[in-house]
Amino acid sequence: QGICNRNIDQTLLSILLLFHSASGASVVAIDNKIEQAMDLVKNHLMYAVREEVEVLKEQIKELLEKNSQLERENSLLKTLASPEQLEKFQSRLPAEVLCPEEQSPGAAAPAQHSGGSAV
Repeated sequence: QGICNRNIDQTLLSILLLFHSASGASVVAIDNKIEQAMDLVKNHLMYAVREEVEVLKEQIKELLEKNSQLERENSLLKTLASPEQLEKFQSRLPAEVLCPEEQSPGAAAPAQHSGGSAV
């Protein structure tokens, strides 16, 4: 955010300087200054988009690594758990989690909660 705001400030300052230096010049010079200002804005936007894409790529990479790690942990836990533990665990899960492909949208049964009160 800070880098992006600083770049916007620098871009706007450059645009103002371009227009200020064009005062008293011909229409052609003003058109050139407008085109330069538009190029500055375009370059700034492209830079900001590239920067954001890099951040998102890094987040995706981290999430994929985390997902892979969790899948490995899940697999290990399933192999180490006794059949009784697995059955007990699966009985606590809502039906949508166990068999999502069998549930039709809008026809899912409400999850059953054992004990406690709804707040």
